[in-house]
Amino acid sequence: MKRLLFTLIALSALTLSADAQKFALVDMEYILKHIPAYERAGEQLNQVSRKWQAEVEVLQEEAQTMYKKYQSEAVFLSDEQKVKSEEAVIAKEKEASDLKKKYFGPEGELFKKRESLMAPIQEEIYNAIKDIAELKGYSLILDRASDSGIIFASPKADISNEVLSKLGYN
Repeated sequence: MKRLLFTLIALSALTLSADAQKFALVDMEYILKHIPAYERAGEQLNQVSRKWQAEVEVLQEEAQTMYKKYQSEAVFLSDEQKVKSEEAVIAKEKEASDLKKKYFGPEGELFKKRESLMAPIQEEIYNAIKDIAELKGYSLILDRASDSGIIFASPKADISNEVLSKLGYN
């Protein structure tokens, strides 16, 4: 009986404290779409990515050409020449693979470039959201764009336009 009474009191206390908290939502996709610097950074990343991808593809095509040449000439080559040709093809494929990893790997150049371009924008957004949260007394602000767990939210809870105004965008 004491346990039940304690549980009911604890639930009541949690319910009362939950009512006092204020929550809000932001839509980061919406916010980012309205920030020109973000779009420019995205375009820069796309240009660099295309350039690096072209470099990788050139090496891959060279390796494929070398392999086709090797296949067509293999019957005329000595064992030593075959080994050298195979090693050359493998080396070219490895060169292409290493370049791809250097540019597009988890800690590659594209990742670093994205970090350098996007981090200042994200920091600015975070600071604006933090300022609004402190000013209006929000305990929690969720990103509706990344949280698929939100089934319904009142449009009144969305402060995305406030964040854009705070950043100087209308």
